[in-house]
Amino acid sequence: MLINKISIVKNINYYNNLIASKKVGLKNMMNIICLFSLKKKFFLGFFVVLFLALVSLPPGIAVSVEVVDRIVAVVNDDIIRLVELNKAVSRFEEQIRLKGYSPDNENEQIYKIRMEVLNNLIDEKLADQEIRNTGIFVDERDIDNAIEQVKAMNYYSDEDLRMALTSSGVSMEEYRDEIKRQILRNKLVNIKIKSKIIITESDIKNYYEENLDKYASRKKYMLRNIMMTYPISMDIQSKQTVYSRMEAVYKQLDAGALFTEIAQQNSEAMNASDGGRLGLFTIDELAENIAEAIKELNPGEISSIIETDQGYQIFFVEKIEETGGRTLSEMTDEIRQLLYEESVNEKFQSWVEHLREDAHIKIIR
Repeated sequence: MLINKISIVKNINYYNNLIASKKVGLKNMMNIICLFSLKKKFFLGFFVVLFLALVSLPPGIAVSVEVVDRIVAVVNDDIIRLVELNKAVSRFEEQIRLKGYSPDNENEQIYKIRMEVLNNLIDEKLADQEIRNTGIFVDERDIDNAIEQVKAMNYYSDEDLRMALTSSGVSMEEYRDEIKRQILRNKLVNIKIKSKIIITESDIKNYYEENLDKYASRKKYMLRNIMMTYPISMDIQSKQTVYSRMEAVYKQLDAGALFTEIAQQNSEAMNASDGGRLGLFTIDELAENIAEAIKELNPGEISSIIETDQGYQIFFVEKIEETGGRTLSEMTDEIRQLLYEESVNEKFQSWVEHLREDAHIKIIR
């Protein structure tokens, strides 16, 4: 699945993820999310205003009407509009079109992603209806407190937060609305699902013993990066210009220039002032293309130029640390949380399927 159908389950970590990576959770993480862009799921659903357009032609030519909005799904008493679906799916369609598929394959991939997104929106509508039926509410103080938690976790001032949102194309009003929706959905899940889940010590022990290889000693890479961004919709020639600039940077590094200095001078990531410092990561915490590029590197070596969703990047392995194995007692809390989240996801999906069975849902193609 390209889209996470259980995104409604996500709690406060969701809106933290709008501006920071959940795996890292430190300042300057707005651009570090690029490390996980191929592993992370994107939440879908900012709503847009309905509009219709009539195309007027010169005299003597028949007038045609271009339908730019219509109903694409009915969910009980609610509807999902085409503009809402298009807004939610636009970024994924742009990414598919950049993959260079054949026309038939591209159309097939776009159709699949549109159906996944539409089903995700249907699930959200069902959850929102349950919220109304249950009488759950959120006041402005809850939203303010959630935003303060995001700022504290990422060491952001008010201005830092606004800048991060602006760079993501999200207004503060949209951000607050989305936080409100997430808090409401989290409260719903707490009532319907989470309160009924119990993880036993036996569950934790069995999981640990079945996954001993995960808790053996592992390598961690201290990484820095240089990033040059480009809009997804940028034409090939403009994109090549950005790549040429990155090639010039790579040549400087290959000739022995200090990575931290070059990062400060050239990187467009928010961590540029810190010499591109990202932190310590195991290989499995990185997106696949990044992991492949650095796993054979030694301390002091740089990667090739890597294309990511955020732009072109070069990574520098500052050092490699060997972390020791972790005992059951050390891992108990983490495993409990992992099993809890898995159980929540499983029960949530079952609950949503039950809602679907009892709901009137019609997809209009």
